[in-house]
Amino acid sequence: MDNFTHQNIGALLTKRAAITPGREVFVEFERQRRFTFAELNQRCNRLAQVLLSRQLSPGDRVAVLAKNSIEFVEAYFACAKIGCALVPVNWRLAAPEIAYILADCGASALIYDAEFEDTLTQASAHPDYKPVVQHRLCIGGSAGDAEDYDALVQAASADEPPLRAADGDLLFIMYTSGTTGHPKGVMQSHTTMLWSHLTSLTTSDIRGDDRYMLPLPMFHVSGLNPVSLVVHRGASGVIMRELEMTAMFRCIDQEKVNIFTSVPALLQFMLDVPERSSYDLSSVRWISTGAAPVPVSLLRKYEAEGIAIHQAYGLTEACGPGTLLLPEDAERKVGSCGRPQMHTEARLVDLAGNDIPKGSDEPGEILLSGPHMMLGYWNKPEATAETLVDGWLHTGDIATWDEEGFFTICDRKKDMIISGGENIYPAEIENVLAACPEVREAAVIGVPSEKWGETPLAIVVPEAGETPTPESLQAWCTEQLAGYKVPRIYELAESLPRNASGKLNKPQLRQQYPGPAPF
Repeated sequence: MDNFTHQNIGALLTKRAAITPGREVFVEFERQRRFTFAELNQRCNRLAQVLLSRQLSPGDRVAVLAKNSIEFVEAYFACAKIGCALVPVNWRLAAPEIAYILADCGASALIYDAEFEDTLTQASAHPDYKPVVQHRLCIGGSAGDAEDYDALVQAASADEPPLRAADGDLLFIMYTSGTTGHPKGVMQSHTTMLWSHLTSLTTSDIRGDDRYMLPLPMFHVSGLNPVSLVVHRGASGVIMRELEMTAMFRCIDQEKVNIFTSVPALLQFMLDVPERSSYDLSSVRWISTGAAPVPVSLLRKYEAEGIAIHQAYGLTEACGPGTLLLPEDAERKVGSCGRPQMHTEARLVDLAGNDIPKGSDEPGEILLSGPHMMLGYWNKPEATAETLVDGWLHTGDIATWDEEGFFTICDRKKDMIISGGENIYPAEIENVLAACPEVREAAVIGVPSEKWGETPLAIVVPEAGETPTPESLQAWCTEQLAGYKVPRIYELAESLPRNASGKLNKPQLRQQYPGPAPF
């Protein structure tokens, strides 16, 4: 597939290694491991050769359960080159959730950090979801039937592997929380990622000599996109294994970071850290954030320090980009998520699918279109058909837009909760609570949280004769769900409000339990 070189994401690294072989492309801040384009390309080639020797075919899924690291980056580019589909797995998930993802995607190979060995052992024994992983590569050692990742890569050939994918071929499957209790695998291709890059590069100020910090987890689209964006632009990425505030300030200071992606909660946390004044943050030019509007007071504090805030609205299904509120519009359009980015089109439609004109006060659903929209949901044709209609992505987010085309999110059609930048779907938590012997039924809503933006609140109807406590309910959820999904607030109720068709009346619940949460 040499004639498709420029449409393969892995080939971007090959090309950059030829253009600027000695330039630094990534540094792992905590471990101070530094890699040039040439060194990274060779490491990715070695991993690709390892995977090829395991007889993996184009389209086979390779799951990665690892914290941010150069190994994660290597897996991304190696899979891209040989046509395997990367499946980044959220390491914060509980064992049953990980088991479901591995089984659903049918992962042939798994690359993972040694620290997750116990979690994977539990996942492998799950009675309902049986992963079919044939090859296990352990980063940092080996255990059981897993092979030593480091030893394999060091021993393999650094020759360029044959490019076995291009254009619309599957690049990665990224699982997002599902409205039906199970996550959905969003499929993105080499083409959609390439256009995601072009959209960001032509909308935001990203320079060839920028140092782009990567503090967000690479299992999120906002954490994975910058990995190949940095390579495409020829810039440098500074990898943080996981987010810790003091370490982040030290990273910005020592590595002279220019830009990075954040979430609103993180912006506030950054101002609250006492040690902040001990570090030089003057290299930071701008910070991109999403998930919720940034208050004017917060914008002004960063502006006073010469740091611009880019407020974005995007989705995994859009391979990231959607709309963007640039700094010059931030104060006069406070609360808005901006206008469509380059190479992105947006509409607003009512419940009947009719277009709502700009400047109308009527809310409607945001529809997005562009060459960076997803291929669909893995093994979910019905959900795909509902979401992608005539070339338009139905986001499920409700908004208004003004006469200048600025969108303002006002509700979520699918009741999604965004807590600290993490997407949480109430149905998943409701299903877990409903399985508790103490619970007859449950409903979950998001309430405001000063710390996290939103946090889940559970309204529980007990089984006859049972008296569940917040402690018992939290313990039950903790066994089944990732920590960030576990409600910290529980309210007991005799019944739940329903509409005429028998569906839960979430608007009424939000009126009854408005919050805010004390944390």
